[in-house]
Amino acid sequence: MKVALLVLYFAVLIGIGLYCRKHATDVDGFVLGGRSVGPWLTAFAYGTSYFSAVVFVGYAGQFGWKYGIAATWAGIGNALIGSLMAWFILGRRTRIMTRHLDTATMPQFFEKRFGSPSLKIGAAIIIFIFMIPYTASLYNGLSRLFGMAFDIDYSVCILLMAVLTAVYVIAGGYMATAINDFIQGIVMLAGISAVIYAVIESKGGFTTALDGLARITDDAVSTTPGIFASFFGPDPLNLLFVVILTSLGTWGLPQMVQKFYAIKNEQAIQKGTVISTLFAFVVAGGCYFLGGFGRLFSDQIDIAANGYDSIIPTMLSGLSAGMIALVVILVLSASMSTLSSLVIVSASTLTLDLIRDNFARDMKEPRQVLLIRALVVVFIAISAVLALVQYKSSVNFIAQLMGVSWGAMAGAFLAPFMYALYAKWVTKSACWACFIFGSVLMTANMLIRPAFPAIMQSPINAGAIAMLAGLLIVPIVSAITPKPDKKLVDDAFTCYDEKIVVPLSTALSSEK
Repeated sequence: MKVALLVLYFAVLIGIGLYCRKHATDVDGFVLGGRSVGPWLTAFAYGTSYFSAVVFVGYAGQFGWKYGIAATWAGIGNALIGSLMAWFILGRRTRIMTRHLDTATMPQFFEKRFGSPSLKIGAAIIIFIFMIPYTASLYNGLSRLFGMAFDIDYSVCILLMAVLTAVYVIAGGYMATAINDFIQGIVMLAGISAVIYAVIESKGGFTTALDGLARITDDAVSTTPGIFASFFGPDPLNLLFVVILTSLGTWGLPQMVQKFYAIKNEQAIQKGTVISTLFAFVVAGGCYFLGGFGRLFSDQIDIAANGYDSIIPTMLSGLSAGMIALVVILVLSASMSTLSSLVIVSASTLTLDLIRDNFARDMKEPRQVLLIRALVVVFIAISAVLALVQYKSSVNFIAQLMGVSWGAMAGAFLAPFMYALYAKWVTKSACWACFIFGSVLMTANMLIRPAFPAIMQSPINAGAIAMLAGLLIVPIVSAITPKPDKKLVDDAFTCYDEKIVVPLSTALSSEK
């Protein structure tokens, strides 16, 4: 049954990739689906790119163990800040201005919005450096689950996931990814709901499980009775940093923001906002909620020997064979959907922003699409090799670099991108200041972590601080550096002044 489900799942993914070939004949179609993706596909593409095996296996287990049931706040933050507010604040303006400026990638946006080819190159280099280890991290967590369900080597899991993702992305581009993300999203919704029910029931139901969690003590963490079943848990400050990094971070990640480029129309934005928020509530909220009960299995878990990644697999090991198969497909779906988004962003950025515009300006569009497809293969291959190296030799620096990737990219891009959509006074120098601060801070955090203050030695805390600092750096540096070219800025903002006709039921007229 387990093998049959996997074979059916893989056949559907490849079939959709081949079906969507007609949408991937030019750059706009391959990278953005022709900017005609509807609300359901866009919302699910956003959600499935957001949550991967890193969240389900790694973060849910680690933060659930550290903060107890209060870890659910991370999922709530992902829904309200990472989804609802991101769509509300960035969605419409991103779609309008990126289409007006005719940009398909985030580096292109910075170039045309600020009239600076150097900003484009700088942004592309940051994405190139920090995106590859991020893609490698997506394989983490699959090893224990596949070993538990199928008793096969992790290397086979890595190669299988890499090849299948490559096939449907190369064949159908963004549209194939979006449709497959929709299917994978449904699997994730059904899977996490079923898993939570099964695990909680195995501990006597919600009330009994919560009571059991309240009775657990760990003097090394807190001496307060019932702390792991409390509202804010044993460490509210560090939990807040987790919420900020995993929620606000989406506002500056290229693979997340680029989903807004492809939105079809206003109706898609309105529906997509609601759908993606509900999706995040169920998937992210469910993952962290499940992880919050991890200490109920402490008699089976050895954190010192096996790490936090062993928590969720241990919680699931007692489920039925059918349920374990569902979990494997759930985690595989989460990882493949995120991997496909990352490699499209990486390949398109390298092709359009570095190679074409600097070394092959006369490259025809069919060759650009061919090069993007070739680089998809390269990036997937590199990520698979990094994952295999880490698995075979237990190299730690790869895992550390994965941890800084999110903070570095979001710290570098979040503030400049958001302010650039709303404010005319943002300067090129402010963008550079944020690029350098975010990427250098997170790199230093990886290389010389003991030299940092105690609160910033965690990559999560450092990443959250990098993002928040950027919100101050951009206005401060903009105030003390030469103002941007007025004609350039006014041209960028004319897109917001375009008049459209809407029914009276949508907006009242100005008649007295």
